[in-house]
Amino acid sequence: MSTVTDTRTRTGDDVVEQVSSIVEGVFTGLEPLLAAAEALLAAPGRPTATDLERLRPPVLDTLGGLVVGAGFIAAPHALADQEFGFEWWTTAFTGTPSQLFISLDPASDHFLDYTRQSWFTVPRDTGRRHITGPYVDYLCTDEYTLTFTIPVRRGRAFAGVVGADMFVREFEHAVQPSLDRTARAALVNAQGRVIVSTLARQVTGSVVREPDVPAWWTSGAESLTGPRATLRRCGNAPIALLTEP
Repeated sequence: MSTVTDTRTRTGDDVVEQVSSIVEGVFTGLEPLLAAAEALLAAPGRPTATDLERLRPPVLDTLGGLVVGAGFIAAPHALADQEFGFEWWTTAFTGTPSQLFISLDPASDHFLDYTRQSWFTVPRDTGRRHITGPYVDYLCTDEYTLTFTIPVRRGRAFAGVVGADMFVREFEHAVQPSLDRTARAALVNAQGRVIVSTLARQVTGSVVREPDVPAWWTSGAESLTGPRATLRRCGNAPIALLTEP
C-alpha cells in the first residue's frame, strides 16, 4: 500500500514562515546579550552605571541586518548609583554604531520615563518577550519602528529588558514580495494594528476593527475564519496574517 503525502499549502504559508523566521532570528540574536545582562546582575552587589559598559560587545554584536538598535534598559533601582540606566546603541543615522544618550534625571524637563513604555511594561508585567509597534520612535529615530524586548531577571526579580529595534520600512521591504503574492493581505500585531499591508484602507499604523484581533489573540486560537477575513498566527511571533477574499 502506498502513502500519499498531502503537499497542499494554505494561502500565505510563505508569509507566515518568513515572518516567523525574521522574528525568531531577532529574538535569538538577543540571547547572548540577555545572558550577559543576567550574568552582570547576578554578581555580588548591584552593578553601577559604568558597569553597563561591559555589555557593549554583545550589544554591538546584536546590530546588523534588519536590527538598527539594541541594548539593555535597567529597571528602577537595579543599579547601585542611579535610579535609571541603560546601554543602547544604534546604527540608524549613519550606519556606524553610536551610543544613545537621554536624560535620566527625573527633575529634568527632558526626562523621559521609559518605565511607562509598552516595550518595557509588557515584558515586566507578563514575564514574556514582546514586540511593540508599529509606533513612531520619538525617543530615538522618529521612524516607524518595531521594538523587540525580552525581560531580564536577577534571581526571580524583574531587572530590566534587553531589546532590538527594526524599522518598519525595512521589515516591509523584506516581506513585501511574499505578501504581494498573497494578494489582499496585511500583517497585524496582537492589538490589531497594521504593520504592513496590501489593502488600500489598512495602512501602516491603522487598527483593524473587524475581525476583533485582540479578542481572537487572547483566546489562543491558531486561526480564525470569518465572512470578511481570515487570521493566522505567524508561528510563535506576536504577529498575525490577515487575508481577505
